Amino acid sequence: MAAARSSRPRPPVIGLAGGIGAGKSTVARILAEFGCVVVDSDELGRAALRDPEIRRTIVSWWGAGMLDASGEVDRRAVASIVFTDASQRARLESLTHPWIEARRLERFAAAPAGARALVIDAPLLYEAGLDASCDAVVFVDADRSARVRRVMETRGWDESELGRREESQLPLDEKRRRAHHMVRNTGDLSVLRDRVRAVLEAIVERSRQNA
Repeated sequence: MAAARSSRPRPPVIGLAGGIGAGKSTVARILAEFGCVVVDSDELGRAALRDPEIRRTIVSWWGAGMLDASGEVDRRAVASIVFTDASQRARLESLTHPWIEARRLERFAAAPAGARALVIDAPLLYEAGLDASCDAVVFVDADRSARVRRVMETRGWDESELGRREESQLPLDEKRRRAHHMVRNTGDLSVLRDRVRAVLEAIVERSRQNA
């Protein structure tokens, strides 16, 4: 006799979008506190660069100068290439994105039964086509001045570096237009938590109605 299939509905998949420094990671942490399973693509991207095969491929493309003193991939050296040459960025993404996607699917498959949603926190959500896998996309919005301040404090970038990075991405207005929900981050954490909670409840309820 065949085993009965689980009747447990799949949790909705939520994608996070927004400008660099808007607070997507903060929103992701709040969603995790509310019972969501979050996969951080930046974290997986760093892990991908530690994979021996990916490291060997990068060195074969761009030379041993891509490694730091410990023999690991120097992310700054790689960034100096891929953020000045779109073809090289696409080349790197074709190498790392399948690795990242495989690990994301593994983590989602292992999500506990009570997970409220599965969250993709990816800086290139639209550019990588990940929005197609999402039931809803939430755009995290913040003033440019606040975003510049945050990247200066957390990443050591100046405004020109922020601009250079964002030029390689889909325009913010287009990301905002294509999102299903928007959460404004003014820097007040308690207000942000309330806004995230309201959006999550709306997404979960819609998913329940459509199940």
